[in-house]
Amino acid sequence: MKKIFLLIFLGFFHYSSFAYPNETQDSIAYYNKIANYNLSLKKTDKAIFFTKKAIEYSLRKKLTSETAFETFKLGKLYYSNKEYDLALKNFNRSILYYNKLQPQTNKGLVYFYLGLTQIAKENYSASENYFDISTEIFQTLGVSDTSGALNLKASNAYLQKKQYDLAKKTLKKTTEKKTIASLSKAKSESFYQLGIIENELKSDSAIVFLEKALQLNSQRDDLNQKSKILLAISKYYKNKHDYDRAYTYLDEHFQLKHHIQEINNAKTEYLAYKTYKKNELLNEAHQREKEEIEAENSEKYTQLVSILAIGLISILSLLSLSLYKNNIIRNQNNIVLKEKNHELLIAKNKAEKASKARAEFLSTVSHELRTPLNAINGITHLLMQEKPKKSQIGYLESLKFSGNYLSTFINEILEINKIESNKLEIEKISFNLKELMTNIKSSLIEMASSNNNEFILNVDEKIPTNLIGDPTKLAQIVMNLINNALKFTQNGQVKVMVNLSEIQNETTALLHFQVIDTGIGIPADKLQTVFESFSQGSVEVNRKYGGTGLGLTIVKKLVEILGGKIKLKSEVGKGSTFSFNLKFDITPVSEVSIEEVDEIYNDAILKNKRILLVEDNKINQMITKKMLQNKEMECFIIDNGEQAIETLKAESYDLVLMDVHLPGINGTTATQSIRAFDTKTPIIALTAISLEENRDSLLAFGMNDVITKPFVPEEFYAIIAKYLEQN
Repeated sequence: MKKIFLLIFLGFFHYSSFAYPNETQDSIAYYNKIANYNLSLKKTDKAIFFTKKAIEYSLRKKLTSETAFETFKLGKLYYSNKEYDLALKNFNRSILYYNKLQPQTNKGLVYFYLGLTQIAKENYSASENYFDISTEIFQTLGVSDTSGALNLKASNAYLQKKQYDLAKKTLKKTTEKKTIASLSKAKSESFYQLGIIENELKSDSAIVFLEKALQLNSQRDDLNQKSKILLAISKYYKNKHDYDRAYTYLDEHFQLKHHIQEINNAKTEYLAYKTYKKNELLNEAHQREKEEIEAENSEKYTQLVSILAIGLISILSLLSLSLYKNNIIRNQNNIVLKEKNHELLIAKNKAEKASKARAEFLSTVSHELRTPLNAINGITHLLMQEKPKKSQIGYLESLKFSGNYLSTFINEILEINKIESNKLEIEKISFNLKELMTNIKSSLIEMASSNNNEFILNVDEKIPTNLIGDPTKLAQIVMNLINNALKFTQNGQVKVMVNLSEIQNETTALLHFQVIDTGIGIPADKLQTVFESFSQGSVEVNRKYGGTGLGLTIVKKLVEILGGKIKLKSEVGKGSTFSFNLKFDITPVSEVSIEEVDEIYNDAILKNKRILLVEDNKINQMITKKMLQNKEMECFIIDNGEQAIETLKAESYDLVLMDVHLPGINGTTATQSIRAFDTKTPIIALTAISLEENRDSLLAFGMNDVITKPFVPEEFYAIIAKYLEQN
């Protein structure tokens, strides 16, 4: 008996080795095989263990696609085991890996399961958001037909939580789609499910949905589904006490069920009869063949074998020749394909290097220009403070204008680089929209009056007081559009309108923004190019009105980042209209999160304060020291980080102005060292922020605030006064 078991085991091992020649005991296929086997035995814990082993293997081999998929599988195992927090954790990890790959349907499925998990945790707003992202991914990939089946699954999840409104809303996403062959079954089932829900809620609209389901079913002739629909209609009329109709539909349901049973029985009998006749015919054929073979003599048998052998040799010869030719052609095609692939790879690498070099060049140029520009703006400010002659004021005003223009140009280049390098972060903070728009109008009213323009602002009163979003980027968009409108309009009107389009689920507001002017307008052939970098419609427009040609490029990219799409309508001589829609969450918290420098300060706070300036540029030393002395502050200058650390160990100062880029150790490293023994003295960064830097990264080193070069004098004094007063 033991020998028999041993032979069976060896035979099975041999078969497994043959069936899976490349499978080892440390591979994704091996771990998946064991996990699936345990899952079939309902041993979920063991299935989870081996799925984790598959993830460890894919991480070790740096297989991003496999890691993403196995992490998704692990999340589904936790979801089926009702461990929803662990499911969410693994679904989110899977998304991180899929973000590194080309878009694919599995990513859409992960978002769908995130939605199901949020339903299980009763976070219904989050679940809808995830379902929307999932649908968007499927639409992008051209496989939106799958949404019907997924919507049915999502609605069932809502129904289990008795969230009838959300279930109906999900089903209506399918019913409102255009009826096509691949969506017909899901659409019919969705109408049926809507009818069941409305029937449960005692609503008269149940019969409308059920009849639509029956109508769609008639196009497909799905008898099983039709039987369910007829039974649901019967129940509806029974609830309405219309027993005649209820009985009619119930009778039709039973007749159809009986008919389906007859069809199934007939199919079973036909298959049994067909199998019997097939076996009978095979037996007869075998018997005839046996009798014919026995009747043939050996000579005919030999001749037949010879003929077959000759024929077989001929066929094999032809096949060999054909395979030889095909092999030559395949090899030639492979060579051509390899060459083309190599050329494409070279071109791709060149394009990526060119794009990276362009971004690095623009970032470096804009960064390096800030230091001398700070000297230009600073010296201009100092000269204007020293009561210049009337004949010199015009020159200084021109110099100030040129410095500000160049500063705007550099900032816009840096903004474009940040957007294109995906280094722009989106804030989610509470703010007051009406107050934001009013502040924007106040800051631009002087510009409007300079061109004799009427500036009108209309904000819909129905818009909630407090919204959650990114007010800084919204302000940047609106100010760029208004600046543009005011610049190209003279003796006319600029109107800014913000209207409430709709409130979604009482948690989200969809707003419609419009900036309308009566200016020079844009020719039809230039409407598509005005959003391109350095484009202003024509050379004549650029010469007459000036500007960098980057404002609308930034506007378009920022609107898209915030989830909208900008539209433009224009007619030469009559004006232009820029419009876009954006969604904002609604919050009951009355907070406006617009960070602005308070320019009102008391000069007395600044007097006799000891300021340590850590700056290596001689011109910037001179300018900054003079600006501090103008407010009666004492300025002590050090040109490197090492000496700054030692000086602060020995002496105390009221405030430190720290340049970020210093010889030796830089300003951030010096700040970290100072914070090890001094946590009270305010340290403010002075920097020409580059593409790789941002305010948050500098504050993380222990700095209290950031002043960007070239700095505006009033902002410079206001920030210093703020921290002197706090200290």
